[in-house]
Amino acid sequence: MAAAAAGPGPGSGPGDSPEGPEAEAPERRRKAHGMLKLYYGLSEGEAAGRPSGSDPLDPTDLNGAHFDPEVYLDKLRRECPLAQLMDSETDMVRQIRALDSDMQTLVYENYNKFISATDTIRKMKNDFRKMEDEMDRLATNMAVITDFSARISATLQDRHERITKLAGVHALLRKLQFLFELPSRLTKCVELGAYGQAVRYQGRARAVLQQYQHLPSFRAIQDDCQVITARLAQQLRQRFREGGSGAPEQAECVELLLALGEPAEELCEEFLAHARGRLEAELRSLEAELGPSPPAPDVLEFTDRGGSGFVGGLCQVASAYQELFAAQGPAGAERLAAFARELGGRYFALVERRLAQEQGGGDNSLLVRALDRFHRRLRAPGALLAAAGLAEAATEIVERVARERLGHHLQGLRSAFLGCLTDVRQALAAPRLAGKEGPGLAELLANVASSILSHIKASLAAVHLFTAKEVSFSNKPYFRVGLLYEEGVRKAQSSDSSKRTFSVYSSSRQQGRYAPSYTPSAPMDTNLLSNIQKLFSERIDVFSPVEFNKVSVLTGIIKISLKTLLECVRLRTFGRFGLQQVQVDCHFLQLYLWRFVADEELVHLLLDEVVASAALRCPDPVPMEPSVVEVICERG
Repeated sequence: MAAAAAGPGPGSGPGDSPEGPEAEAPERRRKAHGMLKLYYGLSEGEAAGRPSGSDPLDPTDLNGAHFDPEVYLDKLRRECPLAQLMDSETDMVRQIRALDSDMQTLVYENYNKFISATDTIRKMKNDFRKMEDEMDRLATNMAVITDFSARISATLQDRHERITKLAGVHALLRKLQFLFELPSRLTKCVELGAYGQAVRYQGRARAVLQQYQHLPSFRAIQDDCQVITARLAQQLRQRFREGGSGAPEQAECVELLLALGEPAEELCEEFLAHARGRLEAELRSLEAELGPSPPAPDVLEFTDRGGSGFVGGLCQVASAYQELFAAQGPAGAERLAAFARELGGRYFALVERRLAQEQGGGDNSLLVRALDRFHRRLRAPGALLAAAGLAEAATEIVERVARERLGHHLQGLRSAFLGCLTDVRQALAAPRLAGKEGPGLAELLANVASSILSHIKASLAAVHLFTAKEVSFSNKPYFRVGLLYEEGVRKAQSSDSSKRTFSVYSSSRQQGRYAPSYTPSAPMDTNLLSNIQKLFSERIDVFSPVEFNKVSVLTGIIKISLKTLLECVRLRTFGRFGLQQVQVDCHFLQLYLWRFVADEELVHLLLDEVVASAALRCPDPVPMEPSVVEVICERG
């Protein structure tokens, strides 16, 4: 071993080693090592892993840069007895084997990566060689094309200039022709009702006429166009004020008037006034359905009419307003928000009046469907008009109705409980006939429990409709607690989940592979065996995200609890019986915990690690037979 470690060390002078790359390599390593020490601010001793007070030039320091094996061996032979020399050799052999094992493990783990990288580099060389040939051919072809293009350009240069001049003259003549024909075109569009086309013609010519208005011919064209445009604006205002058309037609009129230069503030007020008239008509129609004389429609039909009529119209008005009057800035947005807040409040009052008529504790399905339609319809205006707070107001209405319904069911449960107590009181106070016994206390208690349980189940089934996944408001904070009643998704459970026992040094998948070799006649290094287990075990993300259902929440709690148990075991030292108790505890936990998690393999792996860690922390690991563990847990 000394001979293998001997050789020209870093501390030998330049005259002791031959000149060449072999002699320069240690010097380069020392320079790089020194630069790293300067960068990280380390002293010579700290960089070599020695205490700060040790001598960096000590030739007997194994971790020093000037270590000399001959000096180190001479020192050991002089100062250490034979037993200590043997212990030092044994320790050094163990360390060398541990390093060899770690190096082999790294090579095994990255072998496929090395092979893949080699294949990739070889493939890249071939691809780049083909690419270079193709690039050379492409460069040659591009040179030929460039030569032909230059010759063609030189030949057609004169013709190109003449054609360009003629094209410019032709375009100018077409523009002049359009300007001279503009009054007749505008007149024809107004007569045919093509107001949008007339406005587009005016917009194309406005800048040119404004620029050349000092010329008499252009001035005359501009005057004729202004007369026609004034008549067009008057007809558009008349059409807008009549109000017989729908919101899209009126929005088109406003857009054309804005394009003609009409004042935006005045158009904004008129637009909201016309929209108010249409929406108030929808509200009056809904209010008429709530009157005493005609029979009120069911709550689902009422919310459908309100959603398609009022809410749909409000969405059209809001989107058209934001598109037409975006230049109004925050003042225009606040005007629209106040408009929607006022009319939305009147609509919500009508909806609450209709919902208040839904009395009784019957089936809640129709009421929940109506609330779902009502809440879903108000998503669009809530997004368009966030400042108006329509979506928040709708959610508050739904929550109030849900609270009222919960209070109604709670009152029903109280009444049912009081009725059961009254029946029990009457049964106990009733006179007993001779020779005939009345109902006993156990029988009366069973009847009360059965009756109360049936009422509770019926109430929960009715209330659970408010938290169904397909309901749009079920994700709101007030209703999210109900999602915990959802089971979630579980993986298929194996048939032997409740009969599995734990070995000390192996999981169920590795028990047949490693456990037979662990016997008193063939001892095994427990640290090495633990590392082998970790190589083949699946990594568990203990703090993974949790879904909002019962199975996912229970899985997260169980993973964190078992991980905590594992860390506690790693901090303790166990005797033989303590290890056996951990075996029994883990088997007992496995008998019941697998039913509550999404994947039973998580419980198996974590409990395997607990038992294996307990075995590593036990000086005398003598595991209990699996059959004995099963008998103890079955009797318990």
